[in-house]
Amino acid sequence: MTHLHNNPADFVTEYLTGLQLAHPDLVVAKVQDPGPYVTRADHHDGEVALISGGGAGHEPLHAGFVGPGMLHGAVPGPIFTSPPPDPILAAIRAVDTGAGVVLIVKNYTGDVMNFEIAAELAAAEGITCHHVLIADDVAVADSTYTAGRRGVAGTMLVEKIAGAAAARGDDIHAVTQLATHAAQRVFSMGVATQAGSRPGGDETFHLPANAMEMGIGIHGEPGRAQLPIASADAQVEQLVDQIVCELPADANELLVFVNGMGATTSAELYLCYRAAHEQLSARGYTIERSLVGSYVTSLDMHGVQLSVMALDERLRDAWDAPCRTPAYTHVG
Repeated sequence: MTHLHNNPADFVTEYLTGLQLAHPDLVVAKVQDPGPYVTRADHHDGEVALISGGGAGHEPLHAGFVGPGMLHGAVPGPIFTSPPPDPILAAIRAVDTGAGVVLIVKNYTGDVMNFEIAAELAAAEGITCHHVLIADDVAVADSTYTAGRRGVAGTMLVEKIAGAAAARGDDIHAVTQLATHAAQRVFSMGVATQAGSRPGGDETFHLPANAMEMGIGIHGEPGRAQLPIASADAQVEQLVDQIVCELPADANELLVFVNGMGATTSAELYLCYRAAHEQLSARGYTIERSLVGSYVTSLDMHGVQLSVMALDERLRDAWDAPCRTPAYTHVG
């Protein structure tokens, strides 16, 4: 397995430096002590600030979503490893304008602990911090690195919706409430036909030939089962079957997100979107909004995660609001 890298220990700081050089109008990268983080390049006085983060290896999540209409800051740790509290605290200080900071945290034990510590330290300095926990993976009830369900591709949808609320001037309580509402109405599950591999390292898990890992996480964690590889339509059907069991009773209009895991081609993703659209429509749901692309990855894993959000008027309006980031732009 090969990657484009120099010293693997410098992988995160070097890619963040490149991100700033490519998008100086959107992001500012800090790569010295106390650790790397990214903030927005524009001014956002009086706006509730949003920060997310977690181990690197899931790009463009989270740093790629820093910009107007989405995140104000992102804190990446080493590959698949939570950032420590110090750079999270530095990012909180950097983005707070007095309106408070909302931390959007995927449900992984290290992320939850370190973001909570940073929030407590920030509170001691007079900065108000709220938390929103993302636990959208329906594949497993508990798994490696988590207490409860994992946070996976649905994280990007919550970041977009929370960013819209902050951009229109909602206060910290309203931003937190809408982000929590979004997190409670998005459900995800994934499948892989090839494991990812770390820069300078080995595969993240072992997958025999002609097998698929059903219910993957985004850190190489085991899924629900290893099964004989099936057609794309059959793989998507298994994902849809599990997700629709979780949708709330009032679900009718849906946002459907087909996410690539890093090595999946766009043609494959659209093929899977066709299958998901047809299968959900056949179950009586209306597909109101869609997103297809590799936004929450697991290095160079080959696979797909399907996320479905049960929309309502508030969520639809926030999703439709404009944003501009290095990895995702919506004109509104």
